[in-house]
Amino acid sequence: MNFEFAKVAVGVVATLGLYSVLYRENKFYRLIEHIYIGLAVGFSIVALWVETLESSWWNQMVGTAAVPATATAPAQPSTPGYYLFALLVPIGLLGYTVFSKKNNWMSRIPIGMLLGFWGGQQLQVFWQTYSPQLQSAMKPVLPTTTSSVFMPRSIELSNVAVNEISTATQLPPNVVTDLSRNFRLNTDMVANFAQQNNVSPESVQAAMGAMAGRVGGEVYMSQAISNIIFLLTLLSVLTYFLFSFEQKGKFINGFTRLGRWLLMVGFGAIFGSTVMGRFALLIDRMYFVIIEFFQGLRSLGG
Repeated sequence: MNFEFAKVAVGVVATLGLYSVLYRENKFYRLIEHIYIGLAVGFSIVALWVETLESSWWNQMVGTAAVPATATAPAQPSTPGYYLFALLVPIGLLGYTVFSKKNNWMSRIPIGMLLGFWGGQQLQVFWQTYSPQLQSAMKPVLPTTTSSVFMPRSIELSNVAVNEISTATQLPPNVVTDLSRNFRLNTDMVANFAQQNNVSPESVQAAMGAMAGRVGGEVYMSQAISNIIFLLTLLSVLTYFLFSFEQKGKFINGFTRLGRWLLMVGFGAIFGSTVMGRFALLIDRMYFVIIEFFQGLRSLGG
């Protein structure tokens, strides 16, 4: 038995053990569950040190030595150490006094510091999270052009524009011209177009964004209708959660009822995507159990 097949076999046993809970609670499931939790805790401890504490605390406290240049990496200068970071150790250890009935009051010191830092950071996080949402909610609802109902799939580019996009995206000018005839491609079409022209999908997507920006200055009828639906949904849902005053009148009651129905539609779509995501995970696991395991078993026997 080779090592690769042994890894697959252990993975299959662990997968079947976890799925055995669908039948009923059993000792086999509990065993696999405890092994998984133990491995997760061990991995989390190592990841906490390697990804957080070592770089953000230890290296900052003791500093780093200079690293000479190599054939693949430039030289790294030394950095001084800030030994005041060592004061974080006793402050962090105070958190463990929560297990002492006599001195558990001292655990409030690191907890209060963490809550203070966290509260200050949340002000910035709140603005960075919701400010773009407020800005993106301000959509135009009146069309600015009647030349087309939908945003066109093609654009006529001058030679100057072709050269600008070609320079910015590193695409040949003839490829830019071909893409301008239909620049609204989905993911699969982007991959096929990039393969046919021997270019990278990233450069094709960048060129598509540049072309969409050139025609995006106009608001087409379909975009205006979509924006109106979006604003009605936003305002009706916000009205449904408005509890500052009693909602009276047929219009307000009907508007809040519309918001409730739209919320139900949204939650249904989220639930459906969640179920599909779970099925995708199940299909991936079953492919691993059935295909990879038996292929390894057959190659082992052959």
